[in-house]
Amino acid sequence: MATTNSVLSLLLTLIAFSLLLFPRCIGAHPLKVCMFDAIYQLGDSISDTGNLIRENPAVAFARLPYGETSFKKATGRCSNGLLMIDYIALSAGIPFLSPYLDKDALFVRGCGENFAVAGSTALPAQILAEKNISSPVTNSSLNVQLDWMSTHFNDICYNADDCIKKLQTALFMVGEVGGNDYNYALFQGKTFEDVRDMVPEVVQAIKEAVTRVIGFGAARVVVPGNFPIGCFPIYLTAFQTNNSAAYDEFHCLLGLNNLSMYHNDQLKEAIEDLRKENPNAIIVYGDYYNAFQWVHHHAPLLGFDAASTQKSCCGNGGDYEFSLEKMCGAPCVPVCPNPDERISWDGVHLTQKAYHYMANWLIHDILPKLHCKV
Repeated sequence: MATTNSVLSLLLTLIAFSLLLFPRCIGAHPLKVCMFDAIYQLGDSISDTGNLIRENPAVAFARLPYGETSFKKATGRCSNGLLMIDYIALSAGIPFLSPYLDKDALFVRGCGENFAVAGSTALPAQILAEKNISSPVTNSSLNVQLDWMSTHFNDICYNADDCIKKLQTALFMVGEVGGNDYNYALFQGKTFEDVRDMVPEVVQAIKEAVTRVIGFGAARVVVPGNFPIGCFPIYLTAFQTNNSAAYDEFHCLLGLNNLSMYHNDQLKEAIEDLRKENPNAIIVYGDYYNAFQWVHHHAPLLGFDAASTQKSCCGNGGDYEFSLEKMCGAPCVPVCPNPDERISWDGVHLTQKAYHYMANWLIHDILPKLHCKV
């Protein structure tokens, strides 16, 4: 019986891998069934396709090696190539989203817009300042992006009713956002307890953002949670310890991952409240945490170098090839020969290949929950 169960378990694992590794077997564009004609993205560097570099052209993301794999030039994406939002757009049969601040972009009417800004926060900069936390990268927090979105809809809609009609066939991505609120707090000396106390306020800001996009006319909204940040080189370097009890079996920092799970649990509760408050909208939790863990835990089978799953591709120094003093894009910072063998691109963000697998996992997780008519 044990042998039979083992064989069955192996077969189920192989089937799951085949669906994620070879999506063409079940259709190369699974989200096309939803017939989305536009995607609207709010968030931070996980999904920014070029807004920050238009606010500040001097940032590292505005130059190679960022973008080297797919674009052969920097586009403002915080990776060597495509992001999850790019793969979501491809799956839906929609062109890559133009960054809102790129006024020179060819505007494809009705195909959506990307309002995400790398470095942005869920809480406004002034609220963080009251907590003695600075937002060093941008002041274009979630509320600013929502104002941009409002302006955009005023430009493309005749009136509120017209907007509601247009947006019924759009997908809204509200996040991932909030991670930088915690990043800035932790790296500016706040304790884990201080940061944990911020979570309800951060989640409330995300909840209010979802309420606002539904007010614009959104009918389908995906609200992603936070990553297991205790697995990332930036945190593994900053909070490195000789205490083995601080790590899980995959050498991720338990305390940091617990913080992410606490945020995600609070966010899921907020989504439940939002569903009750907005029965005509479909609101789906985007499980970035488990999407990443699936990639991380199966890294060798997915073609990643088993010895480098927590090492930056672009970076150097220490056990994780990462240094806050000399990050990717700085002079003389090396890039690994094959980014497809690494999960982490620059210690903070992932490689195109990791994002591709995460996007496949996420799409297959959210698709049945979006209740698209076949």
